[in-house]
Amino acid sequence: MIEFLAGLITFAFTIVMTIAGLGAAFILIPVFIALGVDIHTAMATALLLNAIAMTVASVRFVRRKLVVWQVAIPILLVASILSPVGARVSQGMDRELLLWLFVGFLLFAAAMMLFYRPRPRGGVGGLPALLGLGMTVGGFAGFVGGLLGVGGGNMVVPALVALGFDPKKASATTSFIVIFASLSGFLAHMSMAGMDGALLGWTAAGSMAGAVMGAWLMTSRLRGPQVKKIIGVVLVAVAVKMIVGLV
Repeated sequence: MIEFLAGLITFAFTIVMTIAGLGAAFILIPVFIALGVDIHTAMATALLLNAIAMTVASVRFVRRKLVVWQVAIPILLVASILSPVGARVSQGMDRELLLWLFVGFLLFAAAMMLFYRPRPRGGVGGLPALLGLGMTVGGFAGFVGGLLGVGGGNMVVPALVALGFDPKKASATTSFIVIFASLSGFLAHMSMAGMDGALLGWTAAGSMAGAVMGAWLMTSRLRGPQVKKIIGVVLVAVAVKMIVGLV
């Protein structure tokens, strides 16, 4: 019964997070723990579900040509390199202060998603410009993500939208990046926890169904401005969750 309930919750949250281009792990981890799942098993399961959902969603996004590869690949590579650097720099720093700064960034980014109207890009630009853009955003997301111990996806989406990318393309591009970031985290936590077969089965089903529904809504039923607002609301939710954990 608990596993079935976890599957339903996973389905609901995955729909919303897929539209925003973010994994649902940060929400699912505390939910699983509240249901009595071991913390490391909860983290490993949620991160694997991230990878599953974003893989399913990315199939549709790629077919619709929404993933900007010239930006996604540099972001992925540079973020992977700078994330460990950020983690090393964070040693000895006041983590609570860093988290409060991150909350401030999330609220600022959410305000931009909800109220700021960037000038749309006339095109994707030349390859050198896109490579430079991808490396810049990837460096920022990777370093700050490693510094704070959080995923960089919620930094990539608002950065791309603020730079003028269509919200759908920003979301789809970030979804592809989240696959690899989640798999990396899953492998790290998997070494410390066993997997609950029933929990994984029900939540994986919910994750895949939610990703299909979320990707369909994002590509076929929602307009760019609507996706932008959903991303803003999700960022506010992330910030509120972090504030609750800090106070």
